[in-house]
Amino acid sequence: MPTTVEFRREILTAELRHPEHDFEPVRSQVEVRWDPLTEHTSRLVPARGLMQRSDFDVEAFAAETARTCPFCGERLARLTPKLAAELSVDGRIAVGQSVLFPNLHAYGKHSSVSVYSPDLHYLPLERITDRLMADNLATQVGFGRAVMAEDPAARWASISANHMLPAGSSLFHPHLQGLMDPVPTTLQRQIAGVPGERFEAYLAAERTAGERHLGGTGRVEWLASFAPIAPAELRAFVPGVVAPAELDDDLVEELGHGLSIALGLFAELGFQSFNLAMYGAPRGTPGYMLNLRLACRSNLAPLYRSDATLLERLHWEAAVDVWPEDVAAAAGDRFRA
Repeated sequence: MPTTVEFRREILTAELRHPEHDFEPVRSQVEVRWDPLTEHTSRLVPARGLMQRSDFDVEAFAAETARTCPFCGERLARLTPKLAAELSVDGRIAVGQSVLFPNLHAYGKHSSVSVYSPDLHYLPLERITDRLMADNLATQVGFGRAVMAEDPAARWASISANHMLPAGSSLFHPHLQGLMDPVPTTLQRQIAGVPGERFEAYLAAERTAGERHLGGTGRVEWLASFAPIAPAELRAFVPGVVAPAELDDDLVEELGHGLSIALGLFAELGFQSFNLAMYGAPRGTPGYMLNLRLACRSNLAPLYRSDATLLERLHWEAAVDVWPEDVAAAAGDRFRA
């Protein structure tokens, strides 16, 4: 029986007596949406400038933080740890300018950090090129393959990013993080439990709807998320691939290209900070598609409003005023090969 996907939504109407309208009744609407894959809900509210642009001098701030940064220049070789010998004879994995090493503060059994370059402490989104992103991804793919060869029980792989402090980074220097674990994260477990045919049905439904389907760069399809878990969330799906370690060179290049396009879009929309998560599943998971989420975070400023509120952290439900259809319209045809 064919799997059908419903873009489920419900509009809630609030009424209040507004002080700017002589306390006459005013109505406002909130749209609740259900994610077609996991059925988690999110709330879309009218645009009210929650994600403000910033005129903060990020470059000047970056210069201050670079003075003691352990990822900068020659300090990287002295101050960052090395991988176990069975994972890398050299202790680090390098591709192009990118360098990968273990996370000094591990978040799992095999935890890595990879910088785009020891010489790029300040890297605004519009300067993250295809080459920089692909090379950084390649170090993580190499890390994943090395870990799987030595520790097959570490079946759950992810590649993630906290870009700048509002995104949760403890260091300013831009980098990716890898995690190889015998235990999945909550979202990995949820997404891996989605029946394989539902991924295909979801992509087919978005292609038909057309409102949020951004296109394909070749073998990777991009969407603006119907029920976003963070502002301006984009999603990408890689059919035929289950884990990051399975990405071939061409797919690494393609993902690097797509992510560079996406971050350029975020920069045009006025954002500086983002989170990325690529969710791998154990090899052989039936019908699973390697997929990722990419979303904006609040801009860096001396006093800024965090976009992660009680709803996001304690209810696991986003409330955003950046609508997916508006993000898709801003993206235009840039994701279409």
